[in-house]
Amino acid sequence: MPGDNSTAPWWKTAVFYQVYPRSFADSDGDGVGDLGGVREKMGYLELLGVDALWICPVMRSPQADGGYDVSDPRDIDPLFGGLEALDELIAEAHDREIKVTMDLVPNHTSAEHPWFAAALEAAPGSPERARYIFRDGRGEDGAEPPNNWPSIFGGPAWTRITEPDGTPGQWYLHIFAREQPDLNWDNPDVAADFEKTLRFWLDRGVDGFRLDVAHGMAKPEGLPDMARVDTKMLVHDDDDPRFNNPGVHAIHRRIRTVLDDYPHAVSIGEVWVDDNVRFGEYVRPDELHLAFNFRLAEAAFTAEDVRTAITHSVEAVSAVGAPPTWTLSNHDIEREVTRYGGGKTGVARARAMMMVELALPGAVFVYNGAELGLPNVDDLPEEALQDPVWERSGHTERGRDGCRVPIPWEGSTPPFGFTTGTPWLPMPAEWADRTVEAQLETLHSTLSLYRLAIDLRGTRSEFAGDRIDWYGSPAGCLAFRRPGGLVCVLNASDGPIQLPPGELLLSSAPVADDRLPANAAAWLV
Repeated sequence: MPGDNSTAPWWKTAVFYQVYPRSFADSDGDGVGDLGGVREKMGYLELLGVDALWICPVMRSPQADGGYDVSDPRDIDPLFGGLEALDELIAEAHDREIKVTMDLVPNHTSAEHPWFAAALEAAPGSPERARYIFRDGRGEDGAEPPNNWPSIFGGPAWTRITEPDGTPGQWYLHIFAREQPDLNWDNPDVAADFEKTLRFWLDRGVDGFRLDVAHGMAKPEGLPDMARVDTKMLVHDDDDPRFNNPGVHAIHRRIRTVLDDYPHAVSIGEVWVDDNVRFGEYVRPDELHLAFNFRLAEAAFTAEDVRTAITHSVEAVSAVGAPPTWTLSNHDIEREVTRYGGGKTGVARARAMMMVELALPGAVFVYNGAELGLPNVDDLPEEALQDPVWERSGHTERGRDGCRVPIPWEGSTPPFGFTTGTPWLPMPAEWADRTVEAQLETLHSTLSLYRLAIDLRGTRSEFAGDRIDWYGSPAGCLAFRRPGGLVCVLNASDGPIQLPPGELLLSSAPVADDRLPANAAAWLV
């Protein structure tokens, strides 16, 4: 980036584009997106201007949890096209100077992983079981789980097995679905195998990894009961013994020693930790390069909430010299258009927040479809729901399918060019004006705004510097200045405001007489 240190690693200021492969583009007509589809759309990603891709799990998997249940971490599932499809994607991306990072899942495997099959066949106390977390049950005949931990997806975090001789046996830990047994990272086999996996992909040309549940892996001594049992998807709760145990940092230091053999590569952790000091520990110089901070995605559309989220996010990493990260949505949370109120208001606010996000120092993660202004689809038919949360909650929680509906590419009726078959989740007919084709032809579309904003961020010297200075602004608004000279203004109030002095570089809504409308943002230089 102009004005920045040219020797800075590429990832420090990168715009990453998160691809949820099932929902991006389908190249073989089976209704499920695949890596061939991603490769075919690489020209679009180049046009959008992103620096890197983050591809959600495509390793071999029974798909009990959207690929986060991995049966072979060193192979690509045939559903997504196999290893050859990834090799072709990497080559195509690199030809267009786009980096490729992929999801890895260190906390658990699939129940269909060969290791777990061997553990079920082996005896209690065996080396095979020692790779996972097997325990005897409590109560009469060991009929109660070893502790009171709940699964993130509902019900206990323990499942009892039947021993090879047919008798009720030990229990195994699964913080997530029962098809996802937790690995025992105290076992040297586990760390050695994960190192093998890291090198396998890095040697194939992958540019780094997003590490799923990077605050997991290490379990507390003795697996004590939880003081308060609460089951939610990932939340900020620093008192949860299932996560954020001190031993996790030794694991990340070992992972970093592998990454250091590949100086271009990046490791990005999914880290749900509330305390800023403890969050910063994950991005110390010998641990992760980047860690997801979700505060901006969790903030309400008010100047106070957004400013607090930005301040916290910068403070969490500044003490250890790491860049902050920013995201407004992903495959696990409600899309920002819906979160900000839906309809025209939701779209306007999402456009404004994208400009705030791209004006900040650090790395930005854009979830596929955000650039089209897509809302959540919260009226999917019950029979179409596929997220395990739906079944595990006894049909009380609809799960995450609403933010995973496939991307509309072209045409006026579903499936909008996503597939020649039937899409794995139904697509709303009213998305006809949200397609990539329709928006590329419209100067003021959300897609056109994203393209222009990403281009300016990558080419203008005013975006230089790794800090922000807050700038005076009217009530209900915020403004900050970058050292390079960029000023970003967000109007979260109910009416138009006077813009500060400067040349208007870009705005998320039309500006008349130097007045920025409500639910809008502007960049000035």
